[in-house]
Formats: sequence, structure tokens, C-alpha cells
Amino acid sequence: MSRETIQIQIPDGAIGQRLDAILSQQLPDYSRNRIQQWIKDGRVTIDGTVCKKPRQALLGGEKAEIDAVLEDSTQVEAQQISLNIVYEDDAIMIINKPVGLVVHPGAGNPDGTLMNALLFHNPALREVPRAGIVHRLDKDTSGLMVVAKTVGAQTHLVEQLQRHAVERIYDAVVVGNLNQGGTIDKPIGRSPSDRKKMAVRAAGGKPAVTHYRVLEHFRAHTRIRVKLETGRTHQIRVHMSNLGYPLVGDPVYGKRFRIPKRMDPEFVEYLRHFHRQALHAGALSLTHPVSGKVMKWKAPMPDDMLELVDILREDIELFHEQQLGYDEYDYDNGVEVEWVTDDDIPDY
Repeated sequence: MSRETIQIQIPDGAIGQRLDAILSQQLPDYSRNRIQQWIKDGRVTIDGTVCKKPRQALLGGEKAEIDAVLEDSTQVEAQQISLNIVYEDDAIMIINKPVGLVVHPGAGNPDGTLMNALLFHNPALREVPRAGIVHRLDKDTSGLMVVAKTVGAQTHLVEQLQRHAVERIYDAVVVGNLNQGGTIDKPIGRSPSDRKKMAVRAAGGKPAVTHYRVLEHFRAHTRIRVKLETGRTHQIRVHMSNLGYPLVGDPVYGKRFRIPKRMDPEFVEYLRHFHRQALHAGALSLTHPVSGKVMKWKAPMPDDMLELVDILREDIELFHEQQLGYDEYDYDNGVEVEWVTDDDIPDY
């Protein structure tokens, strides 16, 4: 835990304004939530008197002193774990997270996480809350994440995430013939029947918006690209499952295993043993917290998803060679395929 004493002269023009609002203006490197917590914890004095009310009105001209406390990661062990660093400067890092890497230590995963790896790569991240991690990916979701290297950068990135100003685009493969793109605008909350799962909840859920577009059709599956407007836990997995098109391999939100008729047995086995959600965070765009420049990164799908797509393409070829009609599908709406490549597909 690091501590710093900050002294501020309240502007004379702050008469009648809230304490937390003025401190947020004077301390742009710290989030308003963090400042409010310092006030509630009694770490802020006004002219020598402790103030615990964030809403307290100011007179202007007072002297404020803040005993700023930042939680660090001293309880988390630094571990030498390989990181795929796509980009790094003094303020941020962009990581391409592999499948199987947990982001934070927790129950069942006390170490071997991204946080352990970050602390080994850069011990100074102990001074940044959560070692600079500002958002997460599920253990078995691969792809791009941004990590803040300073408290100021973290505050700016969190603010961008709250404004939905960080663009995150995913590649996914779903079960079923999804013929057109669309938007899912349904609130998500904790499942009332299973507290380990999330669910679409009309009452008590938080707003969640997912945009998706179709990239490629297969006999009984569809490759899609997804853009998040919000970032709820398991959002894509929950929304697509609720729509009736769960992600291939999703062990939590997937439905009954289904395959098209007369699929090659080797292909069936590959699909049967694809034991992780076919989801990859392939594109990330944000405003750099220091330069103000909009920056974008892309990461290709990992080998397992590339192989999945190849198998589904080969299945169509074999299906045509056998001269089977589309009426043999397990699904009702088989579609003739017009091949496209990633190079032909514009970003959102």
C-alpha cells in the first residue's frame, strides 16, 4: 500500500460546490469514486477539520489535505509467465491474452494469472491498483487487453470504459444458421437459479448492448464479428445464447451438442472436444491517456479457432462432393455460401 499527502488550495470560485466535485477537478489523475472513498474514510481535511461527506458544500479559499492511499498488489506474487506484448510505452501495455490464462487471482486460481505475470514483467505495477488491469477477459477467451502502467493512465482508461469510448471487437463462431446481423439490447444480471452464471434479466439486470454481423455461413454454424457497446460479465456468451445461437464450445451457456448430417467423424470429434467458447478479442481501439491520440490494434484468431473455421469450411466442400441437398440439414435455413476473407471485411 502506498500513501501520499496531497495539499490543495480550494479555488475562491468554488463557493457552493461539492467537495468531491472540486477535488476531482483539482486531481484529474484520480477517479471521482476513489476520491469519494478517501473522503468517506476520513482521509480528507478542510482547514484542519476532517470531512467525511462528499456532498459537503465549500465556501471557496479553504485548504484541503488528502491522505491519499492507493492499494497495491503486495499480496500477489510476481511469477515468470510469458506475455505476448503487442505494444508498450510509458503509460500503457497491450497484451494478447492466450486461452487458459486467468486475469486475476481468486478462488481456485491463487496464482499463475495475468496479474502475476505483469508484476514480474514490471514490478512498478505494484503501485498501481490491480497492477493496472482495467478490464478483463474470461479465462478461455483469447485476445487483446489494455493495461495501465500509471495511476493517471488507469483513471483515464477507466473513464473511457465507463463512457463506452473503448472499442472492442470480437470474432466468434456460433451454433446455428444466423442469417443476418443485428443488435441485442437486453439487460444482464446474476442468474436467479445459478449464482455462478449470468442471465438476461428484465428486472434487476444492468443495461447491456451487443452488436453483431455475419461474416461466414457453414452448414450448421456461423462465423460472426461482435462489437460491444457495454462490458457486462459474459455479455457476448449470454446474449448469443439467449438469442438461440450459443458460442461453439461454451461449457456454461452452450446448449445440446448438434452437428449437421453426414459430417465426417473426425470433424465431429473436433467439435465435440472444442471445450472452450469460440471467442477472440481481435480488435481494440482507445484514446491514449497521455498523447490523446486514437490508437488501434488487431490480433488474428488463435490456432484452435482457425482450425475450427477450416474444418467447417471443409465440411461444406465434402457435403457438396456427396451431392447432398440443403434439405438434409439439421437446421431449417441453410444458405448458399459466398466465400469471403478477412481482408474483404471492413471493421465496424
